[in-house]
Amino acid sequence: MSYQTLKRAVTARLEIKKSEFIAYAYPVTSREQAMFHVEQLREQYADARHHCWAYIIGDPNNTTSAGFDDDGEPNGTAGRPILNVLQHKAIGNVIIIVVRYFGGIKLGAGGLTRAYAGAAQAVVDEMDLSLYVPMVQVQILAEFATEAQCRYVVDSLNGSIDDVAYSKQVTLTVTIAEADIDHLKERLAMDGRVLNASEKLNE
Repeated sequence: MSYQTLKRAVTARLEIKKSEFIAYAYPVTSREQAMFHVEQLREQYADARHHCWAYIIGDPNNTTSAGFDDDGEPNGTAGRPILNVLQHKAIGNVIIIVVRYFGGIKLGAGGLTRAYAGAAQAVVDEMDLSLYVPMVQVQILAEFATEAQCRYVVDSLNGSIDDVAYSKQVTLTVTIAEADIDHLKERLAMDGRVLNASEKLNE
């Protein structure tokens, strides 16, 4: 499934009852990358009270890797609200880190939740997003007489032909959107056979 991803790092600031919230968003493709940015900001803002974060790796609608941390704030008032914003906006391969400087006025659990969600939303509003479409590589086995039709079907699904091998039959290696694999199989039912799907290419 396609989803939105962040093109470049962005930042935003909010001040709520004298507390300053500095939000950063970075494109990431692994937990290790996400934690690298957290540690960088811990060093950059070593005097800040809290460095709260949430990340989603992969498809935000069906992720196998997501995480968040309240970093000393009351349980559920910081990391979870940040994660909720990412999930609601369906943004994947991203981490948002919110640095808080305490201003001396307690916000309460509800106030903190709104503040961290607001900081996350503020940095989301600054994002330049692009559509991420997971791609897979497959091979199509066809007869010589149906090669042209196979090429036409791949092209009509906005796929690309990466390699062609000729022996007793024609083997086309193609790259196509993962979501279009079933369409490809249906449309090639009479003209070619899809042999296999490799790992996702751009994850």
